[in-house]
Amino acid sequence: MNQREEMLSKKLSDLNQQKTPHILVIGDVMLDHYIFGNANRLSPEAPVPVVNVKNESKIIGGAGNVANNITALGGKVSLASVAGADDFGKEIKNILQDKNIHSDALFFDNSRSSTIKTRVLASNHQIVRIDRENLHEINSLLEQQIFEAVKPLISDADIIILSDYNKGLLTFNLCQNIISYANSNYKKVLIDPKGIDYSKYKGAFLIKPNRKELSETSRIENINNQEKLRAAADVIFKNTHTEHLVVTLSEEGMAILTPQSCEVLPVQATEVYDVTGAGDTVIATMAYCLALGFNLHEACQIANYAAAIVIKHVGSATTSIEEIISEIED
Repeated sequence: MNQREEMLSKKLSDLNQQKTPHILVIGDVMLDHYIFGNANRLSPEAPVPVVNVKNESKIIGGAGNVANNITALGGKVSLASVAGADDFGKEIKNILQDKNIHSDALFFDNSRSSTIKTRVLASNHQIVRIDRENLHEINSLLEQQIFEAVKPLISDADIIILSDYNKGLLTFNLCQNIISYANSNYKKVLIDPKGIDYSKYKGAFLIKPNRKELSETSRIENINNQEKLRAAADVIFKNTHTEHLVVTLSEEGMAILTPQSCEVLPVQATEVYDVTGAGDTVIATMAYCLALGFNLHEACQIANYAAAIVIKHVGSATTSIEEIISEIED
């Protein structure tokens, strides 16, 4: 451990004892359903594996996984979202309550089903994923109800995360109303984006796309060097007036950009089993650390270590401050 890592570890330990961050997560919530089994033969009906089911589990996913990551770090979290008025929606509500995630702003919509992603795994290898979801945008009445519900939560929170999975909750109007209200209350909004139109995120403090998402929204292909990264980022800065971009670059780590600067932090992972949910861990850890008082560069460094921990596990995973400190000191 070098001196920089030692200072970062000590600062994280000290600040974490001084404050419990309160973070508001607004976004698309879903259930991640895992079916685990063995596959030792092919079906006689089609050239596909026959999976003999051994066990299964359901965990909270999407924006719910972001919220779960924050509670695992030790933070207080409120979640605003929409689910279907169905049994899966009730299951989502129950899981959130079990995780101590404040969910009074979870709304149930009769016009949609709850989002469920079922993954079938054999010997830790994913065979197939089955999605059940509705992608239509929420109506204007529900949009207004959600905004009214989150206004007091914005006032109480240290940081706001918009966790967009493009399932219909985060409409243009809702995003802009939330960002405007948060800015008027001097609260930072961090965006985990989806889709190609980032205009709805205009005015946010930070947007965190991955390389593929940045390529799609900027229409710049093969972002494989700093020149293209800079050019793609400039498109986003021009269209959104955001202050910061943090771009996750898979095995190359992550880039922190402003309109004037670009810095790449190398990846910390030594083993990679499953990147599912790693982006949720990154945005949750960044928000948590910013709320503690870290600057953005330090928050990204710590998020890099957090991601290195969770991608060593199969499926969406979380980590703790103690584990992150151990990873930094290792």
